[in-house]
Amino acid sequence: MWRRGVGLGWHGGRRWCSSVVRRHLEDEGDWSYASEWWGSSHCSGDGEGHTVFRSLSDQGNGVVSVVAYPSSRPAPEHWPAIERWLQERYAKIHPEFEHNGQFKILGYQWRVLRFNDNTRQSTAKIMAACRSTDYASIYLMQQPFCLAVPYLKSMASVGLTTLASSGYDLLGAVMGERNINVLCIGHGGGALPLFMASKIRGATVHSIEIDPVVISASVQAMGFPASALKETSDQFSFSCPHDADKILWEDVYDRIFLYRSDAEDFMLNNSNIYDLVFIDAYDGDDIFPRKLWDPDAPFLKALRSRLHPVHGTIVVNLHSDSDVLALFPNILPMGKYVSQVARAYKEQFGLAFTVSVPWLCNTSLVACSGVRFHKTNTSLTRDALLNGLISKSNFIDSVLDLPFPSLQYIKRGFVLVE
Repeated sequence: MWRRGVGLGWHGGRRWCSSVVRRHLEDEGDWSYASEWWGSSHCSGDGEGHTVFRSLSDQGNGVVSVVAYPSSRPAPEHWPAIERWLQERYAKIHPEFEHNGQFKILGYQWRVLRFNDNTRQSTAKIMAACRSTDYASIYLMQQPFCLAVPYLKSMASVGLTTLASSGYDLLGAVMGERNINVLCIGHGGGALPLFMASKIRGATVHSIEIDPVVISASVQAMGFPASALKETSDQFSFSCPHDADKILWEDVYDRIFLYRSDAEDFMLNNSNIYDLVFIDAYDGDDIFPRKLWDPDAPFLKALRSRLHPVHGTIVVNLHSDSDVLALFPNILPMGKYVSQVARAYKEQFGLAFTVSVPWLCNTSLVACSGVRFHKTNTSLTRDALLNGLISKSNFIDSVLDLPFPSLQYIKRGFVLVE
């Protein structure tokens, strides 16, 4: 979840940050495409977007909805190649029906997950396809390499760079030569779990979501694989082709797991050791739960016991807004807590720093043991830590073939938590 930034003023009813960074237009999730999916605060079935999912949550998220908007990319001339790729996947699974109709791309859309009709929780790009012999069976696939919102790119960039800087063999994990355990607390539309599982062949990704309505929205309307859900319940009934996940997610579906659980309960009853943890857990009232950062609550202690003691890295998405807190004290409830959250994580894990997110009033908080950063007995300085991270940015971009440059997300507003 994110807050759009406050900067030089209001433009077209949207809040924009005053500072910008160079755009990477090869990226289909580039912020320059935000105008395609941002829409108005209240979008129903008419106007610029149309609602494809709507249900009431009993977990504090209010009305959960998904609004669809047309996407300009990929352009139609690129669709035949993707249709051939789908056909090849289908023939591999069903060789006896190889010539029983061809796959047809129906189009691409942005799908925006909203709480209470105005809070934009997450955004994903989806592809819709069907077979020419069965137009009623729709294959819906989230595009895993497209991170549409800058805070997700920030979280991925600083998390992976810190992990690599801490001595972890990230290249081996990307190549599938070693396993990496990734935990995502707060599932949303599932963009970050899919990105990690798709980019890192050795990744086993656990995604945690407390709200069954959000889970249903993710699978039914955001193109997240239904097979990832590790719960059988009458609450979950998805109408999709039975072979959809094997066709669409052949390389991923057996390495990604979605659990319906409270974050604290999951950590207290879990025996896995995680290498990388992402936390993005705001509710419908735009609140980051206190129990996820309270030094006296069980969660942080349990999280520490489940994090690899040397290279384990945690990234937390926070709403900062600290730059305008004095001007708008009544509408920015999270800004004043950022420093408290950062200190709590530093005290628990040893090293912490924050970076600001371009275009948005979000902050990525990173925490780790810092063992590999302390090469001498002298105190670690801000510049030494930042330079160490920057030195890994080209490696991260190359090894993961990132569609965006990680450097801009690593160095922007870098603050070492004291």
